[in-house]
Amino acid sequence: MRSRCSDQFSAGPGNAGRAIERENILRRYLAAFCALVLAAPTATNASVDYPERAITIIVPVAPGGGPDLAARIVAQKLSELVGKPVVVENRTGANGNLAGQAVAQAPPDGYTLLLATDNLIVVNPSLYKNILFDPAKDLVPLTTVTSNSFVLSVNPSVPVTTLPEFVDYARRADPPLAYASAGIGSQHHLLMEMLNERAGIKMLHVPFRGGVPAVTATIAGTTQATFSGGASSAPLVASGMLRALGVSGSERAKSFPGVPAIAEYYPGYEGLVWSGLFAPASTPEPIVARLRALMRQILADPEIRGKLNSAGGLDPYFSTPEEFRALIARDIEKYGKLVKKIGISLDDAR
Repeated sequence: MRSRCSDQFSAGPGNAGRAIERENILRRYLAAFCALVLAAPTATNASVDYPERAITIIVPVAPGGGPDLAARIVAQKLSELVGKPVVVENRTGANGNLAGQAVAQAPPDGYTLLLATDNLIVVNPSLYKNILFDPAKDLVPLTTVTSNSFVLSVNPSVPVTTLPEFVDYARRADPPLAYASAGIGSQHHLLMEMLNERAGIKMLHVPFRGGVPAVTATIAGTTQATFSGGASSAPLVASGMLRALGVSGSERAKSFPGVPAIAEYYPGYEGLVWSGLFAPASTPEPIVARLRALMRQILADPEIRGKLNSAGGLDPYFSTPEEFRALIARDIEKYGKLVKKIGISLDDAR
């Protein structure tokens, strides 16, 4: 005996056509439903199973620098949390562009990450004409990791003890005072040019290949002034080899409590130096979310905070995606205007 349903679908040529149409619609709905069911475990597994092997964090500076120290402290804790090795790889060159390019071109699977200095993300796009990747399009920002201030120091032979005295002395100097930087377009360079602009002075820029030789030149008296990282400068200032005059952040730095912020004399002057963690664009959202959650946990850990403070004078700095994107946009605009005003560019980004 046939069911009423089968009678309905088989009675007459018109009903037969409608039956075929209903069957095709049913198949399409069933295929769509199956696709959703199959996709759901994939997204979940990307979050639950990640990572299944070692993660590499590429750093654009040499071993021993602030971002390198931060990467190694974070990597050790991250490895403990996920139960997999986390390797730090130093890849220097082209003001960080080589490291950025390597991560931008890596598979978007969460196993190759970039701990970038702000220079790489917000300065280089304005500085280099032939940059081989676009940080805004080829990298996804996970979170900021650290922040710190740079300190303006002078050789003790310079007869000044305060920032206003330094500005007055630099204004009258003939020949101009020479300042050292870690290279054209480095934070050391741009922070001093920001001061030149705000104070109405002009000093001679002497670029070096890195912050250490720039500080060494200032200690030796080859140059009279430099901006440098607080951690590396603190013992030199304490020993009298350098004299600190101001810090670049909007507030006084913990490592130099007696040294005023430059913003106290020039409101609006701010050169907060930050590092951030990035992944290749198109990294699956469950992996991105897991990494952000892990970084929030790591940077809130009192032990990690203490290690960052001690190792590099660095402050842990976690930000939401919205906060991080806003910071990047603000700094791109700020430094882009400065680079254009100074009139500097570098053709070879490789």
